[in-house]
Amino acid sequence: RSTFVYPPEADGHVKMRIFTPSAEIPFAGHPTLGTAFVLAGPLQLLEVRIETGSGTVPVRVEREGARIVFGRMDQPLPSIAPFEHADELQAALGIESTLPVEVHDNGLAHVFLVLGSRDEVAALEPDFARLGRLGAYGINCAAGDALSWKTRMFGIGLGMTEDPATGSAAGPLALHLARHGRIGFGDEIEIVQGVEI
Repeated sequence: RSTFVYPPEADGHVKMRIFTPSAEIPFAGHPTLGTAFVLAGPLQLLEVRIETGSGTVPVRVEREGARIVFGRMDQPLPSIAPFEHADELQAALGIESTLPVEVHDNGLAHVFLVLGSRDEVAALEPDFARLGRLGAYGINCAAGDALSWKTRMFGIGLGMTEDPATGSAAGPLALHLARHGRIGFGDEIEIVQGVEI
């Protein structure tokens, strides 16, 4: 993904546009964090407010001396709805979700399925042709317990087979798990992703 930074048009320090190799997208997690890291130094800010296609995203950075070492953002709040093609999706993945299959859209539409074990997530071999016919979604499959979760994201409809790290799905995954009682609201979770790539 590539980002381009412009003067602000609303309540941010900058306006940012995000591009994949095939399209412009309104929001993505890692490009937003990366842009904040690049800008926080010369702007001498501890919080960089970035105007995205999904609204203004504040990113707070932490420093060790002059070096920026950590960033935390408030992602756009997602809309949430049942995924209308849940049966077809589960068939294409060869699994059944233990929680309702829902789509969370914070600028990118992410569908969440929760499996019974990390091994099930690792063993997934999706039918990519069938996934591609479902539309432009990030298909996120997760399993875990307590505050540690393993996830894989398949994005055929978004122009990629599998994403090694999906920042825009991290917030909605935690929300999905909290809404269905698997973690508490406000809990911080660790997500492991990209191992199978």
